[in-house]
Amino acid sequence: MTETVGAESASGNAASDAAKGRAAKPAAKGEDRRKRSTGLTIERVHTTPGVHPYDEVTWERRDVVMTNWRDGTVNFEQRGVEFPDFWSINATNIVASKYFRGAVGSPQRESSLRQLIDRVVDAYHRAGVEHGYFATGQDAEVFAHELTWMLLHQVFSFNSPVWFNVGTLSPQQVSACFILSVDDTMESILNWYREEGLIFKGGSGAGLNLSRIRSSRELLSSGGAASGPVSFMRGADASAGTIKSGGATRRAAKMVVLDVDHPDIEEFVLTKAKEEAKIRVLRDAGFDMDLGGTDITSVQYQNANNSVRVTDDFMRAVEGDTEFGLRARLTGEVIERVNARTLFHDIAQAAWECADPGIQYDDTINDWHTCPESGRITASNPCSEYMHLDNSSCNLASLNLLKFLGADGTFDAQRFAKAVELVITAMDISICFADFPTEPIAKTTRKFRQLGIGYANLGALLMATGHAYDSEGGRSLAAAITSLMTGAAYKRSAELAGVVGPYAGYTRNAEAHQRVMRKHAAANDDYRTLPASAPIQKLAALTWKDCLEIGERNGWRNAQASVLAPTGTIGLMMDCDTTGIEPDLALVKFKKLVGGGSMQIVNQTVPRALAALGYQPEQAEAIVEYVAEHGHVIDAPGLRPEHYEVFDCAMGERSIAAMGHVRMMAAVQPFLSGAISKTVNMPESATVEDVEKIYLEGWRLGLKALAIYRDNCKVGQPLSAGKKARTDGKEEATGPAEVRPVRRRLPKKRPSETVSFTVGGAEGYLTAGSYPDNGLGEIFVKLGKQGSTLSGVMDAFSMSISVGLQYGIPLEFYVSKFSNLRFEPAGMTDDPDIRIATSVLDYLFRRLALDHLPYEKRAELGIFSAEERAAQVVDTDTEVDLEGLRTGVDSSGSPRPSVSAKPVSTEVGSSTELLELRLGKAADAPLCLTCGTKMRPAGSCYLCEGCGATSGCS
Repeated sequence: MTETVGAESASGNAASDAAKGRAAKPAAKGEDRRKRSTGLTIERVHTTPGVHPYDEVTWERRDVVMTNWRDGTVNFEQRGVEFPDFWSINATNIVASKYFRGAVGSPQRESSLRQLIDRVVDAYHRAGVEHGYFATGQDAEVFAHELTWMLLHQVFSFNSPVWFNVGTLSPQQVSACFILSVDDTMESILNWYREEGLIFKGGSGAGLNLSRIRSSRELLSSGGAASGPVSFMRGADASAGTIKSGGATRRAAKMVVLDVDHPDIEEFVLTKAKEEAKIRVLRDAGFDMDLGGTDITSVQYQNANNSVRVTDDFMRAVEGDTEFGLRARLTGEVIERVNARTLFHDIAQAAWECADPGIQYDDTINDWHTCPESGRITASNPCSEYMHLDNSSCNLASLNLLKFLGADGTFDAQRFAKAVELVITAMDISICFADFPTEPIAKTTRKFRQLGIGYANLGALLMATGHAYDSEGGRSLAAAITSLMTGAAYKRSAELAGVVGPYAGYTRNAEAHQRVMRKHAAANDDYRTLPASAPIQKLAALTWKDCLEIGERNGWRNAQASVLAPTGTIGLMMDCDTTGIEPDLALVKFKKLVGGGSMQIVNQTVPRALAALGYQPEQAEAIVEYVAEHGHVIDAPGLRPEHYEVFDCAMGERSIAAMGHVRMMAAVQPFLSGAISKTVNMPESATVEDVEKIYLEGWRLGLKALAIYRDNCKVGQPLSAGKKARTDGKEEATGPAEVRPVRRRLPKKRPSETVSFTVGGAEGYLTAGSYPDNGLGEIFVKLGKQGSTLSGVMDAFSMSISVGLQYGIPLEFYVSKFSNLRFEPAGMTDDPDIRIATSVLDYLFRRLALDHLPYEKRAELGIFSAEERAAQVVDTDTEVDLEGLRTGVDSSGSPRPSVSAKPVSTEVGSSTELLELRLGKAADAPLCLTCGTKMRPAGSCYLCEGCGATSGCS
């Protein structure tokens, strides 16, 4: 977006004004201009001169009514809100409920997206002008228009605190990520509790390293034994839980880190695993220990993510199976030597049992540190993407990668780079007027000006371009885009340093900062390119070259530029299919409709991927219909098996292997200032040795941090073992109860119904007997001559199905298995509800479904009566949302159900719950405490599609 900048350095006064974190008053004429460069010249990319971005879109009024999915209570209501017609209902709901300011129902309440964007953009525009960022007033106006256009068209979004606070009477907090520090004094420990509480109260999260606190094996000055960091974690956890319970969402996100050479490391590693064992005992005793349950608060250490900070020396000791020294905190002397491999196994065992602790690779982190002269990086934010100095913060913004994919399937790298330049400029301007929760954080942030630009929708972009997530092509494309993003961000940072000065801590760290910039550039040159990524990588190489040249002359404005955040709520705001670096969750998704309904649709990246792979429209249509019916691509008609991997997702029939996630993280890590918010999901069958391999490979591949989650490892996950069996009136001490099916026989006299049918010329009869209190209990099928083989087989088949029904096998299970079977006789029938059958069994079970299953269950199976189908066929000009089916964005009323767009059961409230129906098992995600829907993974956090709430940083 920018064309030229001045070459001179900023004045000391300007840098001082910026460091104060408030809008500076314009300097006296002559004095400021003699010392300051000419400012940025902003180029128009998306906007038209003389036309405001708002005038180029169609606006419409909508009613936002959000209810709790479980009990139907209204959580939020605001009618007549104004949004562009291409924004989805879900994005509208999230923005209106979370980001509009003012009391609901009052005239001061924001009611239009225009008001929200103007409130934020005006603040950035004013601060940019006041601090001399722009060469002319015209450049400032272009900046505001371009920023408005990109926000309006969902090209990028700032993190949530910007939307909450900027332009309001509240403190202008713009950061979501914080790192605190604590020393080995009681005053510092109590201050830690206080600072965390202030951050949690504001809805953000924080992380810190407790390794300065002496271990429980060391002495106090009074001669007594120290408590150790784990004991102080208990108090902080209780505080976080109390503050969390006072709000509507899980807001107390926190990270606790301990160095691997701390004498209390074993206690730290086992802390949450022991609590998980306690949870299982309490659950089996009848207490409510689910996530959000009434009794879970009695368990400790549940409000933090725990991570072990490991060194290269420790990891080499693990490889060599040698001893490793644990060191006293005050003297640094080795007070115990332990077997490194045994300790590493304990870390993996605990993670296998309860998903904690994660791993942070200390030497890798600090090898990429731009400011080592000002202190080491010892900790991270709760989601592990922001890593920098203690007592610092980072404000985030993420770009929607799919917005840069052209109709021809090529990624517009030039426009992407210009977008990065504009966004990083805005992010730096925000530090000029930002407020912070504590003075130490304010001082450090203003001195180092850490930023975290990132992206969302990578998984959708890869699929839409025909790349498998776990492939060389997919990783190469992701690496090239990430390199270009960080290169463009740092290039702009160097240009800003020539306009308003480098960050205050740059001079002391200049040599180290330049070294890290060269490492990024070298990584770009060393990475293997493939045809799709080569043009992007080439532009990235040129960008890094310019970055190094300009930075050597000017320095850099920002100590940090890029991270990959979860992009939870803002991902929904941008209508992204995937969050952060994540792949698609599944091939089918849950879509909200105007008027409160919902439907299941195939992800719109699927047809784009099929087109990119060269399939003809007719072939693509058949494959999409198959995906809608089955939820996966296995055996889809006409789809070549070698293309299956393109449609692999995080969950489902073909889920991406754990190491595939690690390899993707490793591909992009060299091109990020910070790290990556991501949890590597592992199947329940994974072993402790598998966890060890993941953690080892993460180190070898150069990651900065890594966390795993083994399916069903937590009691709080809905899919958990049943309560203990009772034997002779006592609870069984080991394992879940052995469940035996019980046959429920039909009474002597029961209602039944007989239907005659013809399928492909073959005539027969179906008799269905039911329980008096409703529910199918038996079937008899008469087909073929008495005594024939066909007749005998059908008699045996009928008895088998009948006994299964009486033992409790649901009818819908049989319908899903036997409908669509293909064999002769097949063809036309005499049934007006089922005109064509692919076999006799296909007809029989469709008929049974129509007669004995409710509409909601039949809708999931795609089975409707003639009357229901007629009701669905309506005037396409008024009621069928063809554009909505094409784009996934509602533009009218409820579309009619079809193979690729089906009504969703009223028991389903999110894409995760829809996927659970497909898989037949519960997903490892909590229920949203605000609206009751099942959340979905987003990085190392969870995100609610219903209301936009997150379980961590947003």
